[in-house]
Amino acid sequence: MSGTAKTPADFLKAIRGRPVVVKLNSGVDYRGVLACLDGYMNIAMEQTEEYVNGQLKNKYGDCFIRGNNVLYISTQKSQ
Repeated sequence: MSGTAKTPADFLKAIRGRPVVVKLNSGVDYRGVLACLDGYMNIAMEQTEEYVNGQLKNKYGDCFIRGNNVLYISTQKSQ
């Protein structure tokens, strides 16, 4: 991060349209492009891939994840 302080809301606004990793409480990862999210951390993603124990399990076009299942969201390097 740059020298200016950023809030979590600033981070979430900045990563819309970018590749992200969404880790669920169950340990499953979803990797794709963040389309949008709301104040409850409900997440809509595009070009989504599901990873279980680091192994690719499924590919989805669009994906909706309910916010109460989300452990964290992080940015992902472009592939």
